[in-house]
Amino acid sequence: MLDTQVARTDVRPVAVPRVPRASVPWLLGALGAVFGFTGSWIPSYWGDEAASVMSAERSWSSLTGLLGNIDAVHGVYYALLHVWVGAFGATELATRLPSAIAVGLMVAGTVFLVREFAVPRVAVIAGVVAIVLPRTTSMATETRSYAMGAAAAVWLTVLLVRLLRRRAGRGGWAGYAVAAAACMYLFLYLGLILLVHGLYVAIVYRDRVRAWLGSCAAALVLALPIIMLGYRQRSQIAFLARRDYTTLHNVLVSQWFGTTLVAVVGWLLIAAAVVAFVVAAARRGVSLPPAQRLAGLALAWLALPTTILLTGNAALSPMYNVRYLSFCVPAAAILIALGAEILGARLARPAQHVLPIALIAVLVIACLPVYTSQHTPWAKDGGSDWRAVAAYVSANATTGDAVLFDQTTKPSRDPRIMLSLYPSDFAGLRDVALAVPYAERTHLWDAVISNADAVAADRTLTSVWAMELPAAAGQPTDITMLLHHGFTLDTAQRINRTTVYHLTKE
Repeated sequence: MLDTQVARTDVRPVAVPRVPRASVPWLLGALGAVFGFTGSWIPSYWGDEAASVMSAERSWSSLTGLLGNIDAVHGVYYALLHVWVGAFGATELATRLPSAIAVGLMVAGTVFLVREFAVPRVAVIAGVVAIVLPRTTSMATETRSYAMGAAAAVWLTVLLVRLLRRRAGRGGWAGYAVAAAACMYLFLYLGLILLVHGLYVAIVYRDRVRAWLGSCAAALVLALPIIMLGYRQRSQIAFLARRDYTTLHNVLVSQWFGTTLVAVVGWLLIAAAVVAFVVAAARRGVSLPPAQRLAGLALAWLALPTTILLTGNAALSPMYNVRYLSFCVPAAAILIALGAEILGARLARPAQHVLPIALIAVLVIACLPVYTSQHTPWAKDGGSDWRAVAAYVSANATTGDAVLFDQTTKPSRDPRIMLSLYPSDFAGLRDVALAVPYAERTHLWDAVISNADAVAADRTLTSVWAMELPAAAGQPTDITMLLHHGFTLDTAQRINRTTVYHLTKE
């Protein structure tokens, strides 16, 4: 007994350190950045990322020329990436890091926004959901502006909410106008968030509509140059007409969730939040409690931009792509968090606190296979294998050998892009089809002559490496052409979707 008593008197209570409330959003943001960045360097680059990297590696004068002809809507991102690449290089690890950082900022902003309306627990849940949603983790592994756009959208929304709450004066609304214009320069489709904001202000803060309208008008004036350039260069998204993107699967699954399982869990929780919002709105009109105001804002954010793009795509011109709506990810995370909380609130304690956590745990577990699949070597664009192909050529080619690239595919899948992405792997090899390098043009890609003309014009060729995608039938036309010119096929190495052929001639 004495020994037991002595043991008890020696026990000291363990003090559990409390995380300062102000630090929670930033801690979750840091977690989101790390989660998104981990393994982001594993997949090879693909066509859209190539446009970013190759544009960023241009000189300032070359980049200016490009943007005057095409891709002006991505100009701010390309300029930022130009500075970044100059400091940190153009590897997948280096160029995808800014997107992971932007994801962290988006997560932090989501938590800040939810805390304006709901209890901290809901804000934390929304932050966790924002971290794991497949659209988020996809953005974090992309050398594109979508993650930055999502971060910009949520922080602009935080700014709006605080301006409305504090009945800000002209200075605050001037800041909102500048920030909104900056968002559109970063990614033109972010202008759609203004419609969401306008609807929210018109319903909840009717006395502030005039102030918001004045600020919105100022933002549009400031953004007028990029709006006009985007309209003038609208043909650059004409390719959307040739892609069947407006499918039910894309809208309900691919847009946010990646797989059907994640979509089912996500939409069930979103539905719970929407039903609760509709019931509350029917009973109380615009006099909604804060959490339901947040639900209405998030619902408009999730649905309105999607509806506008789908309607415009059907009635006007091609404009829908699942990636273009990445800036709505915070809205999906917020509705999922609210849905989990609403379902839990119907139960008695402690189940009302346990159920939301359990539901989100199910969502997290369902997202993990998607996360894993996004971090494989062939994860991009249905199996882009450019880095592995370049490494194979580097290991096997000899200085002076010629390289040819499949010219039958669409430009964004053209294997010759790997020459610009992995130049060290092709050092000393002869690019016989090159006419004008991309950096000397006002277009994204190199200008080339046909492979047949290049081979016919150069009688000195004795060793050729040809990188080809699968032919519709039989062997690739380049191989047939080389055999006709007296070459002998030595090896054919399939990497993933690309086959590397080596042919020689005596």
